[in-house]
Amino acid sequence: MLVIPVKDGENIDRALKRFKRKFLKTGTLKQLRARKQYIKPTERNRIKMQKAAYSEALLRDME
Repeated sequence: MLVIPVKDGENIDRALKRFKRKFLKTGTLKQLRARKQYIKPTERNRIKMQKAAYSEALLRDME
């Protein structure tokens, strides 16, 4: 459970922004979306390899 202490005189929008940032860092939403449907391990590995190849190509293009 996330606890965001709101300081005296702090704007509620600022506290909400801190909450959202902390929530994204935990990866809860990403995990929830991943569990929505089953992906076979081979499919998961194939997607992982595709992402790695894509990011490597981007890094190579930057040089």
